[in-house]
Amino acid sequence: MTGSISVRSALCGLLAMFVSGLTAPATLRAERVQLELVLALDASLSVSVEEFALQLHGLAEAFRNEAVVAAIRAAGDHGIAVLLLQWSDRAEQTVAVDWTAVRDAADARALADKIARAPRAHSGGGTAIGRALETAIPLFRNNGFEGDRKVIDLSGDGVDNRGPLPDKIRRIAVAAGITVNALAILNENRFLDRYYERNVIGGTGAFVMTALDYRAFAVAIVRKLIREISDQPLAERPPDTGTGLAAASLPTSEP
Repeated sequence: MTGSISVRSALCGLLAMFVSGLTAPATLRAERVQLELVLALDASLSVSVEEFALQLHGLAEAFRNEAVVAAIRAAGDHGIAVLLLQWSDRAEQTVAVDWTAVRDAADARALADKIARAPRAHSGGGTAIGRALETAIPLFRNNGFEGDRKVIDLSGDGVDNRGPLPDKIRRIAVAAGITVNALAILNENRFLDRYYERNVIGGTGAFVMTALDYRAFAVAIVRKLIREISDQPLAERPPDTGTGLAAASLPTSEP
């Protein structure tokens, strides 16, 4: 019972902190954007050096992609603001690229260059999805931007196995007006998208996209960014090749 109360108090405290930050008077006028987007990239032990490089390269190239730039332009004069977060174990989450405004092709190329130059911050540890979300939520507070929408875009190849349960933290995100989307990389678990649907994503228009492996990440992240920026659904995902029931028995996080 004590542990349950402690967790509930911690979650309430995190939400209260976020909401008070939104309502507190800002010292500087926030810059209006159509979307505030946190890109949360998996850097845990399950991701090899080559696989992480494919993620980083794919993400950088996505912001050089004409279709992504077109989506940013179509968002209007305000554009979007983007932050890159690398995540791994309980205490291993790092802002690799801070909040950056993107309104046109030149801004997008500049962001792509920042992403491409970002070193890997973590190279080991468990898969702490809940902690990654918990770290991302306060990043929207007093960040110099005010978006019509706030989105966490989490990419990963495994289920949560460290720290707070992601479904508890996504409730805080949703209560704070943040949508959590996910890109499931299916190289190790072909049912991972089902797990993300049940335990990770949440909020208005939340969705999961898939990449069969890390080499397919570059194509998937382009499609995902276009959908997130334009706030419009794309084509249906490929049909499930299995029963989809395996996710129900996947392991939960450690305390």
